Amino acid sequence: MIVIVFFYCYNLSMNYVYKNNNPIKKRTGDCVIQALCTALDKSWEEVFMGLAEVGLLIYETIESNATWDIYLRNHGFTRHAIPNTCPDCYTVFDFCRDHPFGTFVLGTGSHAIAVIDGVVFDTWNSSNEIPIVYYKKEV
Repeated sequence: MIVIVFFYCYNLSMNYVYKNNNPIKKRTGDCVIQALCTALDKSWEEVFMGLAEVGLLIYETIESNATWDIYLRNHGFTRHAIPNTCPDCYTVFDFCRDHPFGTFVLGTGSHAIAVIDGVVFDTWNSSNEIPIVYYKKEV
């Protein structure tokens, strides 16, 4: 009897690409804008102004969850909760492994992350963060 075993190895360092959309290369305080720029392939200024417009309409700041929720849904994304089967152990890395195709924006509660085709695009390797929600770009 011959047994063939396929071993699938997913390298943590292979699923991260440094990406900074900020015009002055600022690295903190604008993660929502950064993630949306990458996921939507738009400029930092265009996303900032779009979020500001939504925020003004609903009287929220540009980085509030309500603001970017509406902005993403208006751009063809759907919102999904991360299953609560292991709330402290399911990482962005795990999400990338489970979602090798598609465009996503993940929220951790304190950070927003763009994931495209299983690759994290961020100003730092946020693969070990714990996502609680994700938005998927519908085709």
